[in-house]
Amino acid sequence: MNEQEKREILSKAKAFFKDNIVENHIKNTKKLKKKKEFIINPFLINYLANFAFGDTSKESIAKALVYPRILGTSINTSFGAQIQTFCCEVLSGLASTTSGIDIEFVDALDGRKKYCQIKSGPNTINHADITSIKDDFKAIKNLARVNHLPNFNPNIDCIVGVLYGEPDNLSQFYKTINEEYPVIIGQEFWHRLTGDENFYNELIHSFVSIADEVDSTDLIKEVIHELSEQL
Repeated sequence: MNEQEKREILSKAKAFFKDNIVENHIKNTKKLKKKKEFIINPFLINYLANFAFGDTSKESIAKALVYPRILGTSINTSFGAQIQTFCCEVLSGLASTTSGIDIEFVDALDGRKKYCQIKSGPNTINHADITSIKDDFKAIKNLARVNHLPNFNPNIDCIVGVLYGEPDNLSQFYKTINEEYPVIIGQEFWHRLTGDENFYNELIHSFVSIADEVDSTDLIKEVIHELSEQL
């Protein structure tokens, strides 16, 4: 991958983060003004409010409800749900036409063709996904063997590419897949994809540059105030 292609991925990644992740995060945060957005555990909510904020006022209870959603569940779920959009918009130049495969690329480290399913993070699949991923990869190999396709040769590998994280972070589900098909995560994945050992850090920095432009403290205060009025 040449320098222009790498710069293009970084540029598209910034646009993706701003247009999809940030905008959805703001939209989902605004929804939290309504009490119906929460399933409140009456056994725990007062404890959590007092534990985190020192009292059980309506405002503290609202904070105990809102903060976990906007800083954890909401944004992580949104990022994972946008993985296909990420592939289409950011990695469009590598898009695969093969069923069950997101991108195709020549590994910059070993020179072997990779047929790759993209996943967002190290804990983003479940037990059922193991069978689904393996079946997709088996279907590719069977098709190649039966049809003797010229594009399928011994230098083609089926892998799972995980956008962020460290190998030690991988869930047991990924580890099970890795016993048969390589699971490449984080810095190593981006290094193999681009040939640039530092690309992963540059990609993170491109997201940080957008994050520095976003300040939703006033919105969060408004959400907490309106929710507290309903408690």
